[in-house]
Amino acid sequence: MQIPVARPVIGPDEVAAVSDVLMSGMLAQGEKVAEFEQKFAGYCGTAHAVAVNNGTAALHAALLAAGIGPGDEVIVPAFSFIATATSVSMCGAKPVFADVDEQTFTIRPDQVKERITPKTKAVIGVHLFGQPFDVDPILEICEAHAIPLIEDAAQAHGALYHGVKAGNLGKLACFSFYATKNMITGEGGMVTTNDKPLADKLRLIVNHGQSEKYLHTMLGYNYRMTDIAAAIGIVQLKKLEKFNMRRRKNAEYYAANLTAKGIVKPKVAENVQHVYHQYVIQVTNDFPLTRSALMDLLKAKGIGSAVHYPIPIHRQPLYAPVADPDPCPVATRLSGTVLSLPVHPSLDTKDLAYVCETINKVK
Repeated sequence: MQIPVARPVIGPDEVAAVSDVLMSGMLAQGEKVAEFEQKFAGYCGTAHAVAVNNGTAALHAALLAAGIGPGDEVIVPAFSFIATATSVSMCGAKPVFADVDEQTFTIRPDQVKERITPKTKAVIGVHLFGQPFDVDPILEICEAHAIPLIEDAAQAHGALYHGVKAGNLGKLACFSFYATKNMITGEGGMVTTNDKPLADKLRLIVNHGQSEKYLHTMLGYNYRMTDIAAAIGIVQLKKLEKFNMRRRKNAEYYAANLTAKGIVKPKVAENVQHVYHQYVIQVTNDFPLTRSALMDLLKAKGIGSAVHYPIPIHRQPLYAPVADPDPCPVATRLSGTVLSLPVHPSLDTKDLAYVCETINKVK
């Protein structure tokens, strides 16, 4: 039995959509990108969506559109994928690291409040592993200081916070459609916003700063999505709710059947709908094996697993050295205990039972 930790779900609909684009001869940004933008904005409930070529480009473009530049500070969680911070550095600004909640793994409002300075020009909150961060108190802090809240929603397509979809909670929101995400385009990304001037600026940034053909009014980048990617995205968006429902059902199975002592299952915050991009347990000292030994056992049994993330961002060599005492101790501790188990829509009950049985039997 082989159970990968992640698997893209691609069917004949996606193949046919790509084939249609290839046969049309319009392979770069065109009508399919515009259609995907419109449908994704409609799904999120936002007025605008701007497609880009990957999630990091989405973050970089969003920050640039928000006016972030040299000398500015942007507060980011210390426990996330590196792009949450490097996108800030790419603007010439400084990422300021905030610690995360012990149970939800998401950025803490009190940490944001502590780290605000006159140089703070934005806050990025990450809906980590598919669970929205606690938006309202952080939004209140941002509004009090007249700075934008940017959602890193790369792992949270379709997640809900108080009934509102991720992507429609901050000033700007950034998605990734990488091959392991809840919906995919292979590589790709999207920025959503309800602010038309920001959307217009984003379109300049992602297309060489062109206001019209060969007229460049600002410094821009080639962050355009292709029609090939957009065609896949249009099909995947139709399937997203079904995919997410399957992920939630898989997570519910783990919650009911993973009973090993020393394994801490993920906590879902109140008033959110988690979409389980990852199902992340914690392997504590009460478990008979170390995390590394458990991963080896799972691998030997044909079960994929992964650590997201083994080094917190504030302790990466790029941003080291960090001051002692550790400014983000929860992020550091989580990096030593978290383990992602397979939760993708391709799993069946037999797969889930095998994973649970394998872990529960460890003595």
